[in-house]
Amino acid sequence: MVALPSLETPRARIRIAEVTDATKLLRYRVENRAHLAPWEPLHEAAFYTVEHCIQSIGLARQSAAQDRGYPLLVFDRHEQAIIGTFSFSNIVRGAFQACHLGYGVAERMQGQGLMREVLEVGIDWAFGELGLHRIMANYLPRNERSARLLTSLGFEKEGYAKRYLQIAGVWEDHVLTALICPEG
Repeated sequence: MVALPSLETPRARIRIAEVTDATKLLRYRVENRAHLAPWEPLHEAAFYTVEHCIQSIGLARQSAAQDRGYPLLVFDRHEQAIIGTFSFSNIVRGAFQACHLGYGVAERMQGQGLMREVLEVGIDWAFGELGLHRIMANYLPRNERSARLLTSLGFEKEGYAKRYLQIAGVWEDHVLTALICPEG
């Protein structure tokens, strides 16, 4: 079994949420609702409640315990606030050893290089501790920030999927990228 991650960067602490983080998670969701809405699936009103945050935390911990996914919160160095999120999800073992990467950053932290900083550490952990071989990340063609971020991290374009995911209520095309473990 993989130990739950506790990662650090110069500006952040990264870990799986605990129930005591529910109010911080709710604050992050509410404060960034409009900012993240164009890039995420539609959320029901319940998504923006502490009860839903508690439920999400329980599901995140269960997913990690079962090695199916690792939804991680990015806190400031003093863990006073959540400033971003990223997840390694849909983990497939066996001959594939791969997952999908998703991420988001607080509006107030946008454009400061935070996601690159935390994803570098997270990707190293996924290739090392998790033993993954491939990390796939997909983005909307109009999301130039994600395109630049993924390219800077070494992700390579592998394809284009028409009407791939329903984002903000619309079936959207996505650019498909992947990063292969440099040691394997």
